[in-house]
Amino acid sequence: MLPINKKHVQAYLDQFLNKQVYIHLETTTGAYSAHKNESNMTVVAFIRNTKVAYNQAKITGNGPYRVGLKMDEGWVYAEGLTDFLYNDENQLLMAGHNSEGQLAIALQISENPFRY
Repeated sequence: MLPINKKHVQAYLDQFLNKQVYIHLETTTGAYSAHKNESNMTVVAFIRNTKVAYNQAKITGNGPYRVGLKMDEGWVYAEGLTDFLYNDENQLLMAGHNSEGQLAIALQISENPFRY
């Protein structure tokens, strides 16, 4: 993955406008938090291969970044993104890593279901 370049990510987001796409959205403090301090609460959210069609997409911030996807009936957004990759399967993969390099958030967009 590469550090987020807002101009590049915005162009990739725009490629999926008004198309039926699959998203993967995941946030986690995971075991990282509880491992260091057992009194910390583990927080996780996970959706995978959920179909949406968004009519507006925007990346904001100066790093970490926030990406919002506007649909007819609401929004999906992810905040804390630091890195991205547009792969050879035409998937936009975005992630946010904490200061120790651990995954804290992921937002992925694809015209085809995610296999893994």
